[in-house]
Amino acid sequence: MTQPTDIRHRLGHRPRLLDTYCCQGGAGMGYHLAGFDVTGVDNHPQPRYPFTFIQADAAAFIREHGAGFDFIHASPPCQHDSDCQRIQGNTHPDLIGPTRTALETTGRPWVIENVRGAVPKLHTPVMLCGQMFRLENYRHRYFETGGGFWLDQPGHPAHLVPQAKMGRPVPPGHYGQFVGNFSGVPLARRVLGVPWMNRDGIRECIPPAYAEHIGRAALALLATDRVGVAA
Repeated sequence: MTQPTDIRHRLGHRPRLLDTYCCQGGAGMGYHLAGFDVTGVDNHPQPRYPFTFIQADAAAFIREHGAGFDFIHASPPCQHDSDCQRIQGNTHPDLIGPTRTALETTGRPWVIENVRGAVPKLHTPVMLCGQMFRLENYRHRYFETGGGFWLDQPGHPAHLVPQAKMGRPVPPGHYGQFVGNFSGVPLARRVLGVPWMNRDGIRECIPPAYAEHIGRAALALLATDRVGVAA
């Protein structure tokens, strides 16, 4: 059963956001700032996650409960397609296809996020960069949309500030990459807007500014009544 978005808004309830493969909650924080009531799901304990958290298999949870949410975000682990994992010769499962299949069963609008190496497997993704949100960082992330939701590709400002080498300390006048076993956790927290995270969360997170941008676009779609709000 669905209800028009305006009924939920009149009752004072926030639309419900399912944040899957949530890790420490960079995406979840952005959706919260946009105006969603956020629930995170991950198969590992996430004591730093700042919202309601459920430990479960993400794809299975989407299939069983995804239709009860108004919007679904999925960030399947990026290690399968990340440059640093290939350099180290590590192997990881590819979860993008199974996640998309689960999302398509829900009838809800959704987004899948991943890294540059996964672009060939994503359907017409939109790229977001820290420069689009005035962050002192680049961190490109790619977003496939579905379920009646779409994103316009923002303009991409030129990269004029040099980057520190991967995982290295950040020299003056440079941007950090904040991946791997990087140094400078306090700097990364400030730059990315994630003061509650530790190094493990930071190196994999979506900056909240990215998800806040997506969340505002999702709320605009929900408000049109083209997509009903889950009861």
